[in-house]
Amino acid sequence: MRPVALVLVLLAAVAAGLLYGQEAVSVAMLWDGILTGEGPGALMIDTFRGPRVATAVGAGAVLGMSGALFQTLFRNPLAAPDVMGFTSGAGLAVVAATAFGLTLPMPLIAAVGGLLAGLLVALLAYRPGHSTPPLTLILVGLGVAFFTSALSTFLMTLLPYNEAAEAQRWLTGSLAARDWSHVAQVWILGTLLGAAALVQARRLEVLELGEDLAAGLGLKVEQARWGISATGVLLAATGVAVAGPVPFVALMSGPLGARITCAKSGTGRMLSAAGAGAVVLVLSDLAARAALPGIVLPAGVMTGILGAPYLLWRLSREMERGKL
Repeated sequence: MRPVALVLVLLAAVAAGLLYGQEAVSVAMLWDGILTGEGPGALMIDTFRGPRVATAVGAGAVLGMSGALFQTLFRNPLAAPDVMGFTSGAGLAVVAATAFGLTLPMPLIAAVGGLLAGLLVALLAYRPGHSTPPLTLILVGLGVAFFTSALSTFLMTLLPYNEAAEAQRWLTGSLAARDWSHVAQVWILGTLLGAAALVQARRLEVLELGEDLAAGLGLKVEQARWGISATGVLLAATGVAVAGPVPFVALMSGPLGARITCAKSGTGRMLSAAGAGAVVLVLSDLAARAALPGIVLPAGVMTGILGAPYLLWRLSREMERGKL
């Protein structure tokens, strides 16, 4: 029954996201809007909150699944795309495209940026003839994340004031002004990449046994690692393309989803991480909209407030276990 609990929490979060914000609407008004397509309830669903909540669900799900892939692959709860620099690399690519007037599709730009950041992390951490410890990848990823974030800030100085302010808001992680095209984008790409991730769940479980045993069972280890990593980066880039580099959603979702559902299999952990990521981002966006009267904060502010203490707690746990 644990997976059912996560589904119910997600449904409750979606309902709260539609009902509450700077101005609350009643359940009756919302239901009337669904049935008739008219009135304040219909306006909330069609224009204001519906696309925003649906985008949050999709972006949270792909970020959560991406985090679960990397955390399982590297067998380290700190191995998430936002910590390792992939999401900030995707964000840098989008800001660079805006600064230099490129008109390529946003998902493509974000995907290229995320993949380049991932390749940079791999190259910097690579040592010929030696396997790269997960902790080394994480530390190198943190360095790449700081570098790409600083470069994004520099590029914003090239933009006009209004565009720079919007870029800063987006880099924080924002779901403002989302429409149904964003929903279609994240849901279509997310579904395809999510299916690709689930297809690789068996390989992921074999890799958890250790590289030597996995190779002994006939798995092409390097090929599997690169395939899983590429899928994880593309999932993260899909979320970044519509919500910005929202911090800590990918980091928190895997452990939270597994704790709620008690999932053990690779498929179960990825699905529970997707559900938990959707819950985290929907509720964070709701809190950002409703926390301060008259002010709508970026969703990334709330995920940062939640995620920073979690990261510190996780670091302390890893140090206690002697893994850092």
